[in-house]
Amino acid sequence: MALWKKFWLLFSVMWVVVAGLHVATILAFSDEIEHGRALYSAAFAVLVPAAAYAAGRAWSTWRERRKPPQGT
Repeated sequence: MALWKKFWLLFSVMWVVVAGLHVATILAFSDEIEHGRALYSAAFAVLVPAAAYAAGRAWSTWRERRKPPQGT
């Protein structure tokens, strides 16, 4: 497994746990339940790791294409 994927996995797990706690806090301690705010935070819990993976994948592909051909 590539190093960037290991870091992405670590980041994603921490991000989802913190976002889940944030959503739970909004739902538990809000005077009136703010579903929109909780859904907004839950959407970011999924979208940020997906965007980070896409950026890492693009960077990895770009680096592979930059390498000069070997064996010449």
